[in-house]
Amino acid sequence: MSLWAIVPIKPLRRGKSRLATVLSEKDREQLNQTLLVKTIACLKEVKEIDQILIVSYDPGALTISRDYGVRTIQESPNTNINKALRKGTLAAKAFNASSLLIIPADLPFIEPECVRELLGKAKKPPEIVITPDRRMNGTNALFINPVGILDYDFGVWSFRKHIEQAEQKKIRIEIYNNDRLSFDLDIPEDLEFLRQSDYSLNEFDFIKK
Repeated sequence: MSLWAIVPIKPLRRGKSRLATVLSEKDREQLNQTLLVKTIACLKEVKEIDQILIVSYDPGALTISRDYGVRTIQESPNTNINKALRKGTLAAKAFNASSLLIIPADLPFIEPECVRELLGKAKKPPEIVITPDRRMNGTNALFINPVGILDYDFGVWSFRKHIEQAEQKKIRIEIYNNDRLSFDLDIPEDLEFLRQSDYSLNEFDFIKK
């Protein structure tokens, strides 16, 4: 039995384009890098996770990831997230991964404990444990056991689409709501929420100025 966490990463300079009206390109790149490093550090503290795999086209993101001692796989340019995750899943399966945790690298409040709690909701395969974003639109975390039972459908309304697909396939579904995992950075409103947050997030001080 082996659990792999797969983290898809957009190019550091191009990610979070919807924040371009409130953050400079330099600050967006620093934000994406900070989120990547925080995500890796968090997942490495979760003993239930056997391997971490970063999937990205960006050589810089892959270099940073390797510096932190995790596996990487380079994706083709302009590949969408679902294709990138399928490629990562095939790689994990080749190394005998039995279950997967899909985590995006845009969750500034992520902590090891909430990841452990999510994994603790797993009971008996075939199953998924899923965390929606705070708008109940996207999917912010997705545990899948066994590997390959669910087709990735990230994008608009992905939470509902993943739930409906699991229901059709008669896969056990556990919805895990968690304030830290449900908050992601997508639009200026999210950035303002982060700036006003009571959470101690010193690594994001550069965007709170």
